[in-house]
Amino acid sequence: MKKIALHWQILIGMVLGILFGLGMTFIDNGASFVSDWIKPFGTIFVKLLKLIAVPLIIASLVKGISDLKDISKFKNIGLRTILIYIGTTVIAITVGLILVNIVQPGNGISEETITKLTADYANSEGVQAKIAEASRQKQSGPLQFLEDMVPDNAMQAMSNNKAMLQVIFFTIFLGISILLVGEKKAKPLKQFFDSLNEVVLKMVDLIMLTAPYAVFALLANVVVSSNDPDLLLALLKYALTVVGGLLILIIFYMVLISVFTKKNPMWFLQQISPAQLLAFSTSSSAATLPVTMERVEEHIGVDKEVSSFVLPVGATINMDGTSLYQAVAAVFISQALSFDLTFADQLTIILTALLASIGSAAVPGAGMVMLVIVLESVGFPADKLAIGLALIFAVDRPLDMCRTVINVTGDATVSTLVAKSVGKLGKPHPKNWDDHYKEVK
Repeated sequence: MKKIALHWQILIGMVLGILFGLGMTFIDNGASFVSDWIKPFGTIFVKLLKLIAVPLIIASLVKGISDLKDISKFKNIGLRTILIYIGTTVIAITVGLILVNIVQPGNGISEETITKLTADYANSEGVQAKIAEASRQKQSGPLQFLEDMVPDNAMQAMSNNKAMLQVIFFTIFLGISILLVGEKKAKPLKQFFDSLNEVVLKMVDLIMLTAPYAVFALLANVVVSSNDPDLLLALLKYALTVVGGLLILIIFYMVLISVFTKKNPMWFLQQISPAQLLAFSTSSSAATLPVTMERVEEHIGVDKEVSSFVLPVGATINMDGTSLYQAVAAVFISQALSFDLTFADQLTIILTALLASIGSAAVPGAGMVMLVIVLESVGFPADKLAIGLALIFAVDRPLDMCRTVINVTGDATVSTLVAKSVGKLGKPHPKNWDDHYKEVK
């Protein structure tokens, strides 16, 4: 019997997880059963992916840089990467602003709904924590993100998945230094990282064997812990505006892939679909990063020299889906609470959302912290911030899942574009977990 492709296995797991979750909502103590006995398997899977994220970045980035043989090539890749990421982020924010101004979802929210949402969420721990974190970030200096990029303890940075930029900085520093000591002296260290890279990628293959079961657990838990369905329906117009913008971004990416790489867009989506489905299930670009790297390198043909830099950086600073969501959410909240935004305010949203995306943690809920910063930049009343966040809190998790898919798709698209532009886009070479199984059997 022909083996079912991985993306179909994951999709089946997602559908069964949603159906199982819906079924458990009609059973007494069903939610607690899922939380106690099903959710832990999904949590373990996400932990495993996060466990190997830092070792993979270090091994892959050191290998990629040391294989360049020329530092000027790295500068060329880095410059193209940053410029394309900034360009796609600005386009994402602009798409969101155009869409939300056309649809105007905030004008359809009743006072009754606003009152109920405020009562349910305005004083919740989650909302208050986001406001406090945003306030802390806003008080930092204009070059704080540069200061935060440089670790004072490499081991400490490696022990914290939120310090991804620090890990990238240290690894680039290490990789360039390996180049500068000469090939003979660097050979033992380079061989170590080459070997480590292969081992960690094999770990990705092994972890992915459990992906269909993990997404079942993750989605079942999301369904049973979902909020009041009536409130979700009240926010449907807003949610559809965000999703519509995200779909436009997917089309935009596929046009770029078709025009600049001459690849079939549907083939491209099929190759990265396991990473997209995991991004949807986990709501975390950082957790999905090992899978994204494996799919882009082995199944699309992007050279490790490119993917090892572009993808880790993208997981940290490239958040097209999140940036679009911020634009839509900021205008939606302003419409619902009758706070007028001028054209200049909307230009400010573009600039602030772009800057806020740099260095933001690639974890669930980071987008809402960035949203607070965006709202404050246009003079949104401080006493209404909690109410504004409460308006969208009920649908934030499902939208977070959707926008993380776009973040990951954007990273994969940019890595493919950069690889094509520097002549590093080759033929796919997929590997299986059991390629060398007979050797150790």
